[in-house]
Amino acid sequence: MAREPQESPEERVRSSVARTIANLTLLAASLAVLGAWAYFGTYQLEPGQSAVILRLGKYVRTESQPGLRWHLPPPIEDHEIINVQSLDREEFGNRPGKEPSAEDKLEAAMQTSDANIVHLSFVVQYRIKDAFQARYRIADPRPVLRDAAQAAVRGVVGRNTIDDVLSEKRGIVEIETQDALQDTLDLYESGLAVLGVELQDVQPPESVRAAFDDVLGAKQDRDRAVNEAQGYANEVLPKSRARAVELVESARGYKGARVAEATGQASRFRAIAGEYQKAPEVVRTRLFLETMEDVLPAVRTVIIEPGTAVMPYLPLDERARDAGRVAPGPPDPQAGRAALGPPDPQIGRAAPAPLDQEVAK
Repeated sequence: MAREPQESPEERVRSSVARTIANLTLLAASLAVLGAWAYFGTYQLEPGQSAVILRLGKYVRTESQPGLRWHLPPPIEDHEIINVQSLDREEFGNRPGKEPSAEDKLEAAMQTSDANIVHLSFVVQYRIKDAFQARYRIADPRPVLRDAAQAAVRGVVGRNTIDDVLSEKRGIVEIETQDALQDTLDLYESGLAVLGVELQDVQPPESVRAAFDDVLGAKQDRDRAVNEAQGYANEVLPKSRARAVELVESARGYKGARVAEATGQASRFRAIAGEYQKAPEVVRTRLFLETMEDVLPAVRTVIIEPGTAVMPYLPLDERARDAGRVAPGPPDPQAGRAALGPPDPQIGRAAPAPLDQEVAK
């Protein structure tokens, strides 16, 4: 057999270097391809955005943290970015500044519980609260929202009278409609959050609108009159109650003073009666002197020379004027004692003094 020629050392070194270079080139190319593939798994989330992550078409998670994010590159995992902070609105019925169409009029016409027709326009504000449900549970959330909103508001209006819808319970209608609409959307797993329902234009039919305006004006006048009366009552009643309390307290104070005064006079009378039993003459004299001290300062005194002829004169007109100038006041506890004369030994008390006394010297 022919022998194969053996490679020289230079050839073996050259062959080894070539294989090493080829391996390194393949490794670098593989890393480059792997890096490029991994790059497709990176994405950027802005504030107010959420990313729905799918692995081989199956829902895995929802990312909501803003910044640079990464998942396994396609086709293993994929993502879809949803804006969950934007506010959207849907208008129903007549649009401001736009001629209503037949569909708009039909959409706005609703029946109340008292079998009346009311034309009602409203607006629904909403946003996405669950990115996965809003994107994959419902194919088109907008028509679902419109149908659910009309069903909710018609159900609430149908449970109220036309007066309640027009004026008295508009706020309650809005709240109940929002709650009913949110319950329906949650039942459908729509991923939508209802932020508010606002009634824009609520009007009765054109043929009876003038009558309803008159009724509404009369109710507003009634409410204004009731509010004014209530305000007046709130102003007057506290003052009256305070005045009543003041009068009651004043009467109680006057009662206490009179009782204390009467009690003191009774005690003094008992003390004087006890002393009178012991020394009648002394007590009688002391009472007479005390009475004179009270009576004499108010008596007019005339001093004439002895032997002068004096005509008796009784000034009745002056006494009448003096009586008119004296203003009535509370009874003087000393008045009873001042009007008494010297004590009568037969009855044990002071006798009445004369109405006028003239002292001549």
